[in-house]
Amino acid sequence: MWREHKHVFSISNVFKLKESKRAVNSIRSLVEEEDEEDDVEKVSWSGEPVGSISWSVKETESSIRSTGEVRDQSFPKIHTAPSLPKNSSGYSLSSLFKEHSEKLLTSLILYLLDCRWSVHDDVILLWQDYVSDWTPEETVKRMQQGKVYSLEKFRSLQDKLLLLDEAVNAHDGNVITAVLIYLKKSLSKEILFRELITREIALRHYIHYLKEIGEQKLLVELFKDHLNVRDENKRRDFLKNCLSFPFSPDDATHVQDHYTLLERQIIIEANDKQVESSGQADIFKKYPRKASILNMPIITTLYYSCFYHYGESDGTFSSPANIRKTFRISDKQFLLTCLGARAKLKAWFDVDALFTTKNWLGYTKKRSPIGFHRIVDILQKNNAPVQVLQDYVNLVEDVEQKISLAQKYKCHDVIINTYRDLKDRQQLIVYRGKVERSSSEYRKIEEILSNSVRLWGEVSPRYRSRICFPSSKLNLNH
Repeated sequence: MWREHKHVFSISNVFKLKESKRAVNSIRSLVEEEDEEDDVEKVSWSGEPVGSISWSVKETESSIRSTGEVRDQSFPKIHTAPSLPKNSSGYSLSSLFKEHSEKLLTSLILYLLDCRWSVHDDVILLWQDYVSDWTPEETVKRMQQGKVYSLEKFRSLQDKLLLLDEAVNAHDGNVITAVLIYLKKSLSKEILFRELITREIALRHYIHYLKEIGEQKLLVELFKDHLNVRDENKRRDFLKNCLSFPFSPDDATHVQDHYTLLERQIIIEANDKQVESSGQADIFKKYPRKASILNMPIITTLYYSCFYHYGESDGTFSSPANIRKTFRISDKQFLLTCLGARAKLKAWFDVDALFTTKNWLGYTKKRSPIGFHRIVDILQKNNAPVQVLQDYVNLVEDVEQKISLAQKYKCHDVIINTYRDLKDRQQLIVYRGKVERSSSEYRKIEEILSNSVRLWGEVSPRYRSRICFPSSKLNLNH
């Protein structure tokens, strides 16, 4: 084995051996300084300490004589790199190897070969493992076999993604996770998230890894980042893959709702687009769609459904009632959304039906989970007629708030009737001065005031001073 290796090296390498031996000797000196407890001295067969200068010189001379000094004279002398200076005792061996690892290992191999060590084959393999430029496939195999490997050599984005794909193809979860940890450290989260969206298996392992280390914040950022994907099919596929991810119960419900909503939006969009282009529905002719329903929030989807698909049966995906039930929308939110959509269409009959309830005796009454003052504001913003506004202003329970809304939106009948019910004659007189003399409101106030005079006239003057009429009980309707 030694003879074969001797033929490999040229005469020019002989001079490199000298420098290599000096480097090795400097390493030994460092080792001896760090290992102060080991006082055993190693000697050669000649009795000289192994590693000493005299021993190294003799070994070098014998090597040179064995290769032939005549051939050495026919070649020009090659100047090699200067040998490493001996470091101070404060410089550790590990830092020296880290800084000059490849150079020192190469010198060590040449030196060991020249010294005819029997272990040089193992050292050569160790050196190859360290300095060889392994491909992604070879690196993954070495990771599976438990051999020495280095991921730091994969520096470009393309090389890193090739390494990740090879790890996925190897179907080894430990290898995939190890590569993902390296990518997490060496890539920005934006780039990593972008690349993981098309790699389902790697994405699954990455989510498991984030959950194991407790990085819930990064896990949520990963999910939110993928919700920004505008392509509805890619986004739907991503959400579908997320259904089996180990999210918490609340997060799992959230993911399920996102997937169900997008899947339903795709169906509604395709159907409405066809109906609109064919001109089959008057609603699309009168109110053409301004934007697609895809990737819209759930409340926007409900508003769209109440606007274009109001009255459909509960069995259809586009039905407001179906959407309300599927996504567990509260009564208050459903009422506000539906009211806005129907008021926009001036469908006042539908608005009235939203609040009308019937008891077991057949009597109807208006009820609302929200205050009627908010309903009045929504109706006014959608230019509801005064008569519609008056009906809902009258339903406001707080008297002062009712009068304030009636004055704000000029609901004169509400103001007059409220002052009449309060038996507030003075306020009626004041308000009479705010309306036109020729108006119906002025005549109504005059009629109420005259009825009160007749009421007082019916009381006998004899008992008038004895009768007290509290303002809260005086009835001016008679």
